Amino acid sequence: MKQDKTTFLNIPVLSEKAEESLQPATTASQSQSAKVWPIETWLIGKLMQASGEPAVRILLWDGKEYYRSTLEESVGGIRFADRATLWRFFTNPNLSFGDDYSNGLITVEGKLTDVLEAIFRGHVLRTKPGRLQRFVSRGLVRQRQNTLQRSRENIHHHYDLGNDFYKLWLDQEMAYTCAYFPEPGMTLEDAQVAKMDHVCRKLRLRPGERVVETGCGWGGLARHMARHYGVEVKAYNISHQQVLYARERAQAEGLDDRIEYIEDDYREVTGTFDVFVSVGMLEHVGARNYATLGRVIDRVLSDRGRGLIHTIGKNRSEPTSAWTEKRLFPGGYTPTLREMMDLFEGPGFSVLDIENIRLHYAETIEHWLSRYEANIDQVKQRFDDFFVRAWRLYLSGCIAGFRAGGLQLFQVLFARPTLNDLPRTRAHLYEQQGG
Repeated sequence: MKQDKTTFLNIPVLSEKAEESLQPATTASQSQSAKVWPIETWLIGKLMQASGEPAVRILLWDGKEYYRSTLEESVGGIRFADRATLWRFFTNPNLSFGDDYSNGLITVEGKLTDVLEAIFRGHVLRTKPGRLQRFVSRGLVRQRQNTLQRSRENIHHHYDLGNDFYKLWLDQEMAYTCAYFPEPGMTLEDAQVAKMDHVCRKLRLRPGERVVETGCGWGGLARHMARHYGVEVKAYNISHQQVLYARERAQAEGLDDRIEYIEDDYREVTGTFDVFVSVGMLEHVGARNYATLGRVIDRVLSDRGRGLIHTIGKNRSEPTSAWTEKRLFPGGYTPTLREMMDLFEGPGFSVLDIENIRLHYAETIEHWLSRYEANIDQVKQRFDDFFVRAWRLYLSGCIAGFRAGGLQLFQVLFARPTLNDLPRTRAHLYEQQGG
């Protein structure tokens, strides 16, 4: 039986058809009578110029082309269905593009990831963006803060959509973070295991050590550390559905005597540990809370402790985009390396190693998007059309962001400053066998 669909944030859905087959909201006769105004073509040119003249075409409701980059061949086109859609884009570009694409009023000709990458690349290459470019990138939405209560609401918004939804396109361990592809042609499952081993080797985990993990997701890394490296893990998460799933998996796999999954905020961590690890949580902490997180790590880490933080990041400090903030990741923020240092400088931690594996994340999400599209009929049974297209845009935009260089993926290894028995080279990271 087909279940009732979940409406994404109560946004009205304009059509039941897939995005590729959606037609503009206006009829042919209306399109012909709705003459394009000179000010509209002028504004299109100004916005595209502010965006770095991306290699795309802009088409309007009359079927005509009103912008084409003079710098390089276009990779695709963006079509606006009517005047109202275009003016929403003028007044709040980032938010309205996402919403109107999701509603089918903006359609993309060509491969969505290529069109988005061309747009993002223009922004990335503008090292000193002006006010108009900052406006195009950000939009008009206030970022939500990550207080104890608000953090729970923000995480629930994105992660408690239902485990069955994420099972459609994640790997068997339900890892919703960047995988690691040391060899070409690896499956997503193998690459996620390789990522977990890469993290564990960097931390030099030893049997019997006590590990605390914050933001543990569905618990795959904790299970991997306990099973293959013989450590005891205390894993924190504020997503109720994820914690229930993680506990069930640990019990079914005979690991619940070595792993304790705790439904609580990172600020409430208690105990003393040899190792701190966080993979994919810092994006939800917020820059103003980095010093707080640093104090938490300082409080719980032993005198000879070490840790690793794995996070999406950026090259320069910019607010989260309006659409991402409002529709996908409320309270989310991706830091620069400079901003991350607030975590380490207060407690006096030594940063031992920084690795950027951003292209691995682009490849990871390519796998996710492929599986998402392969299971699109099941997604449509669960959610409305706005949701279906919004998540297509979200996954495609992430791929484009990492390819264009606007998004980074940092792994930062750190330790107490007096810890001197760590490896002097990276050779141990590339061993054939895991722990």
